Amino acid sequence: MAGSHTTNEQQVKPKAGILKPILSFTLTFLLMFTLWIVLSGKFVPLMIFFGAVSSFLVAWFFYDLIFPDFETRYLSIFFKFFVYTLLLIKEIIKANFHIMYLVFHPRMKELIDPQIIVFETSLKQDIAIATFANSITLTPGTITVTADSDGVFRVHAIDRASAENLPGKMLEKVADLFGEDI
Repeated sequence: MAGSHTTNEQQVKPKAGILKPILSFTLTFLLMFTLWIVLSGKFVPLMIFFGAVSSFLVAWFFYDLIFPDFETRYLSIFFKFFVYTLLLIKEIIKANFHIMYLVFHPRMKELIDPQIIVFETSLKQDIAIATFANSITLTPGTITVTADSDGVFRVHAIDRASAENLPGKMLEKVADLFGEDI
């Protein structure tokens, strides 16, 4: 009996060992193919075919570099990052309209009130601090001047409205993305 139990365990281990590389390969392929589609912007069948083949080859050779030990938390992080990217794009679009309003307003010189805002966050991971700093800089009307490892940010804002929105809900989303408490 003990010998047959060991045989069953040995049969289960290879299946579990095969599943992780397959999931890692699949996620890497989907990530590469999505990136290909977004960056190429070409929806011609031949280009989609080349994108699929290229993505397959990259996933085949490098799946273990992007997701070395596939875990389900990677899916959670991937989807959280996707949702964060959508939020960032929405904020960038809103800020563009705000800047356009300032530029075309007849009293533009009165509305533009440049200022440096200093605020502290509870972000501790360097990648979270860098992500938040880059998100601020990508949003028109604000530029991150400094961001230190203690989570202290100095941000230049073009007007009072832009300054009042800092740090905003983007901080909460970045903290959630990297599993930090605010």
